Order: sequence, then C-alpha cells, then structure tokens
Amino acid sequence: METRKINTSFKVYADASALTDADIDLVVRARELSATAYAPYSGFRVCAVARMQDDKLVMGTNQENASYPIGICAERVLLAAVSSISPGLPIETMAITYQSDAVDSSEPIAPCGMCRQALVEFESRFKQSMRLLLTGSSGEVFEFESPADLLPMAFKHYHLGK
Repeated sequence: METRKINTSFKVYADASALTDADIDLVVRARELSATAYAPYSGFRVCAVARMQDDKLVMGTNQENASYPIGICAERVLLAAVSSISPGLPIETMAITYQSDAVDSSEPIAPCGMCRQALVEFESRFKQSMRLLLTGSSGEVFEFESPADLLPMAFKHYHLGK
C-alpha cells in the first residue's frame, strides 16, 4: 500500500485593500450585488462576479425556488451568463462572496462541490487558469490560482476520451 497526499496552496489577504485595484473592484461589486440574490428561503445570498479576458464584468447570484432542487448557485448562474454573453471568451478572475441572515458572513466562502466541478470544466474548455477570490461580506480574501485547487481530483473531459 502507498499513501499519497494532495496539497493545496492559496494566498490569504487580511482584507480586500491588499488586492490590486481591479481585484478590489471585483470583490466590492460582488459584496454589493450579493444583496440582489433571490434567497427568500435560506436567507443565504451568494454572488459571483467575473472579469473576462476583454475586461467585461459578468455577474450571477443564487436563485432559490420553493421546489429546492431546482435552485441554482451563483457560480453556475454566472457561467451560464458568460456562455451566453461572451461565448468562447475565458474568465480571468472570479470573486465569490455571500451575505447571510442567520450567521456571520465575514469568513470567506468556497463554492459547493457541484460548482467546483462546473468551474473546473469551464476553465479546462479554455486551457487557461481562472483565478478565484473567495471572501465574505468583509474580512479576509482567499486567492486560488485555479478552481482545480479546490477540487484536485476533478472528473475531466479526458476521462470520457474527449
């Protein structure tokens, strides 16, 4: 038997002010726009804002539904919007944040497993890294160079022979 380890590295900023101006803008927009999420059932509003390769910004918020399984996360709303608005254009950086009615939302948040898989797939389509800035309504910001850092053994297109 052999034991293997998976290590993930990421940068931690004490707050958004330590980021570049462009990244500060993404985080601030995500924090502001998280209030627009449709989350009447959970009170957990998530927003993702992406800066595209052409510097265009695209956003998405979570969309809940009384029939819980048909709700959709902010990250996948954003990916669908990007695929419609700017097909063929990669995302350079995405900021993800949240507000909660029930808990303190100052701790950075990471995408759910389904969204991690979708982000890895989207990134692999363009063969270009997509930086992620994960944050809460205030406080620390985590920077990941790729969604694959959050899902190191992702199911990939080449597993299907594609």
